[in-house]
Amino acid sequence: MIESIHFKNFRVLRDTSLPLRRFTLLVGPNGSGKTTALLGLAALARPQQWLLDQVKTSGLDSSESVQVTASREARHGPMTIWLEWTRAGFAGLQDRGSGGREAEEEMRHFRQCVGRTRIFSLNADIIAKDTQLRPLIELGPNGQDLAGVLDRLRDQAPERFEALNHEFARWLPEFDRILFETPQLGMRALQLRTKAGGHIIKALNLSQGTLVALAFLTLAYLPEPPPLVCLEEPDHGLHPRLLRDVRDAIYRLAYPENFGEKREPVQVIATTHNPYFLDLFKDHPEEIVIAERTGLEAKFSRLSDRADLNEILGEAHLGDVWYSGVLGGVPVGT
Repeated sequence: MIESIHFKNFRVLRDTSLPLRRFTLLVGPNGSGKTTALLGLAALARPQQWLLDQVKTSGLDSSESVQVTASREARHGPMTIWLEWTRAGFAGLQDRGSGGREAEEEMRHFRQCVGRTRIFSLNADIIAKDTQLRPLIELGPNGQDLAGVLDRLRDQAPERFEALNHEFARWLPEFDRILFETPQLGMRALQLRTKAGGHIIKALNLSQGTLVALAFLTLAYLPEPPPLVCLEEPDHGLHPRLLRDVRDAIYRLAYPENFGEKREPVQVIATTHNPYFLDLFKDHPEEIVIAERTGLEAKFSRLSDRADLNEILGEAHLGDVWYSGVLGGVPVGT
């Protein structure tokens, strides 16, 4: 698990660290560095795809470099993986550990986990599209290939598919079954069956919220999900009554032992602007990081580090307190 990421001259993140836990909720206004932090993780996962001009802070002096550094404590000591870009070019992905065979194995595992990071910004129009079947199909960044992922889950892990189907019917009780059709050879299309009347509704005719909810829930029920999952506004487009279910699905990924799961935990980072979603995490301020921007520079701070947190919150809703600006991380005039 990554415990912190330090950014130096990475776009709006000129010099700041993002503290992380198994689950971290990033809250803040537009332009406060939330998405930029996720891009930093994307760069660590696929470093060859990023050039200096894509990542550098505006107005960066030619003598300065751009760095993204992921750190964690391991059994054999601290480990770091970092990227660096200079005017001379991309310096590549580097790492540092304690040495020794076991430490090297831990570092190899750390690099593999970082390299398998997946960032999701779900889009209903893309989710609804038919899927070209292929081996080892995975859910795409915008929800691409959901029909194929569910088809594979049904065939390879039928018990999990049935559990997902049951949970989805609880989230959206107007439906009782996930179904498929084959519009042409080698293709799968998604359908849902209504509980009342047993009507079959094609994915293209389903609401945005229904499709996003199904894609999100699918992630939570995969037998081998990515080790690090980033979710851009998982609450976007969903009815408020589903927000608690979204939170619980995130916790299923991050804390599988609490749900009877035997797999490794997934580290989850999510962003939000929604005060109602934020309020669901009031009892876990250590999971909340506030992003805020002053001038051209953004910073991160963990909510639980505030000495006056209990005094500020009292009996108030966390979302209301954040929205008021008392905790920072809201737009301000210059």
